[in-house]
Amino acid sequence: MAIVLDTLQSPRPRHPEKAHRPETPVLRKPPWIRVKAPGSPGFAETSRIIRANGLHTVCEEAGCPNIGECWEKKHATFMIMGDTCTRACAFCNVKTGLPEPLDPAEPEHVAQAVEKLGLSHVVVTSVDRDDLGDGGARHFAEVIAAIRARNPRTTIEVLTPDFLRKDGAVEMVVAARPDVFNHNLETVPSRYLNVRPGARYFHSVRLLQRVKELDPPMFTKSGIMVGLGEERNEVLQLMDDLRSAEVDFLTIGQYLQPTRRHHPVVRFVEPDEFKAYATIAYAKGFLMVSASPLTRSSHHAGEDFARLRAARQARSGH
Repeated sequence: MAIVLDTLQSPRPRHPEKAHRPETPVLRKPPWIRVKAPGSPGFAETSRIIRANGLHTVCEEAGCPNIGECWEKKHATFMIMGDTCTRACAFCNVKTGLPEPLDPAEPEHVAQAVEKLGLSHVVVTSVDRDDLGDGGARHFAEVIAAIRARNPRTTIEVLTPDFLRKDGAVEMVVAARPDVFNHNLETVPSRYLNVRPGARYFHSVRLLQRVKELDPPMFTKSGIMVGLGEERNEVLQLMDDLRSAEVDFLTIGQYLQPTRRHHPVVRFVEPDEFKAYATIAYAKGFLMVSASPLTRSSHHAGEDFARLRAARQARSGH
């Protein structure tokens, strides 16, 4: 007779890689960072549709401060390929560990949710899946195809991982023809070792450049957080690097620390500094810039996409 004793005193931590990191104080948010608490009927309906389709959203998993506003309008960013990431970025609140196998029904479930929410523009992102041979690129393509089949008028924006060391992955996603290809640099190169240790800055820049080589008319987009210890001149150099890769749209937002064991907020950047960054970025040639304390990659994505298309038409003169 065997007796099995469960000696696990608590559930597996959400961030096991951060369990032994020293705690740092979470700075009090300044008055310009205020968000509406979730709880409206629209928020509840969005939540119901997401649950009914067994889906994950980056809005929840990453603890986005804009969830109340976006879900009230039935806007949600779908996070495919599960809720567990193979990376351990110091800023991110998404769970870390060994992911579950891909769900072959997920593309259709996402497409159904897009239809039920009545989305004219949808953002699809994912966890990093370094465990997969293609990094999940084929799954991205299948999700895009499923959305197009059920929602032919919906425009599609993907926010992809870097597909590090996954030959052919970017090509596979571009071939599926999303309307916007977004990949975030997250921070300046000097902060990568502490903030984004599993990634490589110039690989990410090259990925965005490769998208333009494969499909020049496709809109490309990238974003960073500030308040992580970067210097102003480093942000300006990053803008130049992105313009060298012909990136169309830049987002800049304030980093907010998820827990005491995540990377600390070095400082809160004031709204006037964000306005200055936006002015400089437009001068450097970006078609669209969104820079504010609460800017996030997918915040107001539909409205921003319409403005992005209008900006291109205005620049081309027709």
